[in-house]
Amino acid sequence: MPTTANRIQTVLKTYNVDIYYGTYRAVTGVSMEIPKNKVTALIGPSGCGKSTILRCFNRLNDLIQGFHLTGKIEYLGQDLYAKDVDPVKVRDEIGMVFQRPNPFPKSIYDNIVYGPRIQKDTRNFDEIVETSLRRAALWDEVKDKLQESGFSLSGGQQQRLCIARTIAAQPEVILMDEPCSALDPISTLKVEELIHELKEKYTIIIVTHNMQQATRVADYTAFFNAEPTPKGGKIGYLVEYDRTEVIFGSPNEQATKDYVSGKFG
Repeated sequence: MPTTANRIQTVLKTYNVDIYYGTYRAVTGVSMEIPKNKVTALIGPSGCGKSTILRCFNRLNDLIQGFHLTGKIEYLGQDLYAKDVDPVKVRDEIGMVFQRPNPFPKSIYDNIVYGPRIQKDTRNFDEIVETSLRRAALWDEVKDKLQESGFSLSGGQQQRLCIARTIAAQPEVILMDEPCSALDPISTLKVEELIHELKEKYTIIIVTHNMQQATRVADYTAFFNAEPTPKGGKIGYLVEYDRTEVIFGSPNEQATKDYVSGKFG
């Protein structure tokens, strides 16, 4: 648990969460608090449940047959999985940026206003487009070609377009599942710089395999690991969660120290 989390507003909180697909338990015993207007990185080897946990925060796992969880996840104090909670509205509040850029087959402009149109937003769409693209550090690059396809942009620009599209829906939280893994180093740097700027307005949770990226962008880091199961699968669990400088500088758990020093992963 982060040592200073009690001084900062908590946006998301998990209580002893176990995640299942049918009878298969994929992740066990996750308790953590996500602080407001900070960047929290989820790190760990493949198969440890990082992305599974991330997708629980905006209920994307609901779309997978057999998924269910035990324990509790709260968003701003409300049970995220209560029967009266609409998952679609959850995804308005908690946006998602995926591993590979996924612009819609529409113009740059229509990509940005897609969410506001569905939400029947009464704001001026031109202002939404400009504001969202500025916040995504993309406005100057695309302001003269807003009616061109989102696919006309480079990979890095497409990812920033997807971030702008997420911002346009006015979320409180932005989830990012390895948002730079398909990008070149220059585009990666731009997205990392953008993450630093965005946390002034949003709470960000990022899954990354790049430990250097975690040290560059994250205020807090959660290290997940996995153990083999008797039937040949893996079960993920949270090993340690603290300020990033603690996780990478003086972790409490030997497994964390071994992972961040490159001994496995």
